[in-house]
Amino acid sequence: MSASATTADPHPKSRDPGGLAAWGIAALVAATVLLGVLLPNRAPHGSVSPAADATCAEWGDGCSVCRRQAEGPACSLPGIACTPGPLRCLQRVGG
Repeated sequence: MSASATTADPHPKSRDPGGLAAWGIAALVAATVLLGVLLPNRAPHGSVSPAADATCAEWGDGCSVCRRQAEGPACSLPGIACTPGPLRCLQRVGG
């Protein structure tokens, strides 16, 4: 071995950009998950149940249907194998 042989630099000046990008992405994902868990869950504004909406004359969830009457709401019975979905207004007052 000669004295002019080069030795490897123990502290390279350039880093692997792929590894740095992977750590950055992992940190971003972790921060997003933490924010989703820690921030309060807020319901969207303006979402009113069809049963509470006076302009909704008939509403249902895919299993049973309710109709607003003078003596109060009247609802049908769901089928035995029905899986209810979200409540939605089926008919508005006057149309």
